[in-house]
Amino acid sequence: MPTDLAHSLSTLPAFLAYFGLALGVTAVFVVIYLWITPHDEMRLIRENKEAASISFIGALLGFIIPVATATAQSVSWLDCLIWSFVALVVQALTFLVVHWFLPHISEEISNDERAPALFLAGISIGVGILNAASMTY
Repeated sequence: MPTDLAHSLSTLPAFLAYFGLALGVTAVFVVIYLWITPHDEMRLIRENKEAASISFIGALLGFIIPVATATAQSVSWLDCLIWSFVALVVQALTFLVVHWFLPHISEEISNDERAPALFLAGISIGVGILNAASMTY
């Protein structure tokens, strides 16, 4: 077996561990995010409400971007887990702050109003990018 291929395959367990961690924390984020939002994203998405899908994918990307940075920058599995938790808290707080400033945003998303959904998605992704950039060390 060529040396480069053997070396690449030797890192497969670390890849699987970090990828599994990223998937696991993403699943936890989804459960928590669905719990803190007053509107039922999954029901609305099943009903083909575009606004719910837009806002949800914005929050999801706003979480995944810093998790990707945490995965790339971490010095250990635990380090990655801690910074992923930070990303979760930041993204949850992002929704709560937007909801505080725009208290009817959940009703508007439930009514399939796209402008508030795009606003929330944009804020979520923007905060996620800033969160990710702040994690580089």
